[in-house]
Amino acid sequence: MAIWHVTPTLEEINRGTAQCMPGYLGLEITAIGEDYLEGKLPVDHRTRQPFGILHGGANVVLAETLGSIGANLLVDNSKFYCVGQEINANHLRPVPEGEVTGRAKPVHIGRTSQVWEILIYAPNGKLSCISRITMAVVAHAVG
Repeated sequence: MAIWHVTPTLEEINRGTAQCMPGYLGLEITAIGEDYLEGKLPVDHRTRQPFGILHGGANVVLAETLGSIGANLLVDNSKFYCVGQEINANHLRPVPEGEVTGRAKPVHIGRTSQVWEILIYAPNGKLSCISRITMAVVAHAVG
């Protein structure tokens, strides 16, 4: 049984990110599973750092995007919205080219917070980054 409160199509999600940072960097959400969300990010001129490898901040953009979308899919958006409170990332190996793939899964789903783990893989399938994001669950203001 899926954990989601709502399950939009991949097209709807990607349309929503097209005109902001994820879209500008070429990030694409590629899968919504029973309890996970996946996306991919190209390693190109938009996402590399001056030494020719994937910028650590680009990993964080992928991680935060997956965690934020996932968190918001878990709540009733007419009553709540989720925003990032804290994120960390351990960059394990450089990625010079291709495309990285991230998979986000919730570790904790609470009434006022959520914690998500995001594993990011290099094109060769090796783990390149581990990230964790804490999301605040915020009630919409009444009145």
